[in-house]
Amino acid sequence: RSRGIERLQMRSFALGALIMIVLLVSGAVIAASGVAGKAIENVATVLAMSAPPLAIGTAVLRYRLYEIDRIINRTLTYALLTAGLGATYVALVVGLQALLRPITGSNDAAIVVTTLVVAALFLPVRRWVQAAVDRRFNRRTYDAARTIDAFSARLREQIDLDTLRYDLLAIVDETMEPARASLWLRDPEVRR
Repeated sequence: RSRGIERLQMRSFALGALIMIVLLVSGAVIAASGVAGKAIENVATVLAMSAPPLAIGTAVLRYRLYEIDRIINRTLTYALLTAGLGATYVALVVGLQALLRPITGSNDAAIVVTTLVVAALFLPVRRWVQAAVDRRFNRRTYDAARTIDAFSARLREQIDLDTLRYDLLAIVDETMEPARASLWLRDPEVRR
């Protein structure tokens, strides 16, 4: 029942399963005939067991199953950024402690002070890196936040109600993408 990409993915997996069955049967037949013995059966079994994972890997990478390349890219980027930030933080703490050791000796207060100083200095850097990662990977959320901020700045300056209504509906459509949006306003002439 699958169509398009799903059919290609299933075809790749079916081919891997077919190769596995052919290799297992041929290995068993060769071993039973006694021509080459158990060694060829073992090689055929190893090749047969590696066929389905290779077919799944082909389906994932070639036919973009679950957009795995994007997930791997994000995972690697986040892991490298986290490792880099952690290594920088540790290097700064250890470096400051090494610089201050001749002045303070082996005082525990120096360790606490250097850790707090590095944490205070490091917080803006971490925020900057997090903003860069959000801009890169969560582009849709980042763009929506920027759009809403720009609208709120226009909202403070705008006094024309029709323009505001049009802008508000456009912003809601752009950021939230609803199927339908409408805005009901109370008539200013009618009092309760």
